[in-house]
Amino acid sequence: MSHHNWGYETGVNGPETWHKGYPIALGSKQSPVEIQSKDTEYDSSLKPLEFHYDPSTAKRIVNNGHSFNVEFNDSSDKSVLCGGPLAEKYRLAQFHFHWGSQKQPNGSEHTLNGKQFAAELHLVHWNTKYESMQNAVNKCDGLAVVGVLIEVGSHPMPGLEKITNILDKIQTKGKEATFNDFNPQDLLPNSLEFYTYPGSLTTPPLSECVTWIVLNKPITVSHEQMSKFYNLYFTSEGEASAKHMVNNWRPVQNLSGRKIRRSFR
Repeated sequence: MSHHNWGYETGVNGPETWHKGYPIALGSKQSPVEIQSKDTEYDSSLKPLEFHYDPSTAKRIVNNGHSFNVEFNDSSDKSVLCGGPLAEKYRLAQFHFHWGSQKQPNGSEHTLNGKQFAAELHLVHWNTKYESMQNAVNKCDGLAVVGVLIEVGSHPMPGLEKITNILDKIQTKGKEATFNDFNPQDLLPNSLEFYTYPGSLTTPPLSECVTWIVLNKPITVSHEQMSKFYNLYFTSEGEASAKHMVNNWRPVQNLSGRKIRRSFR
């Protein structure tokens, strides 16, 4: 399998085939994982999470053919994450989502106490002790990704409106739009209790460089907001076989003896 030819189509280029191009897919620190609260350890040394995001660092939104990324200017410490299990400051580079489909509505990557949620938000940060994101992905403490579980309810989430309102501009692979003045803290739940464990990127190259921070409480979005995600495409404009961007999630991986710690009793 070429290093670019991966996707989510079962039996073609889906997660079960990724190990052919990326052998680390079979490694011992792969993500996502199943989180069972009863099997996690309370760790009193975990600090509260500190999100310091500057809305002016938001740059653009782009459909990359696997999800859509909201990208940030990470050339300074204007938007950073610290605290929790982290010893350093981590700069926000981008965030993206994974989700299911209308037919199969559950599409979170992490599962919590046996439940898979409708979707999952990933806020991707890199360790400022390294020169760049490119350097950080080669280090075991290079990235910190905050996972936010998403469920569907009857009311829209105000913080998501600016995103869902612009998705029709980036419907197909390669499309992008300017996306300024946005604070990702508007996408976080009120409670910042979290689980943390050492893991990997959940998309190729699947590098085992991530400190995962999965929030314990989900956020709630509306059916209408979720349906805007389902209307995106994996494929480029004009491609003969257009494919809707649905079920773009990786199944849970083996915990392989790793401990999951939690910040709350």
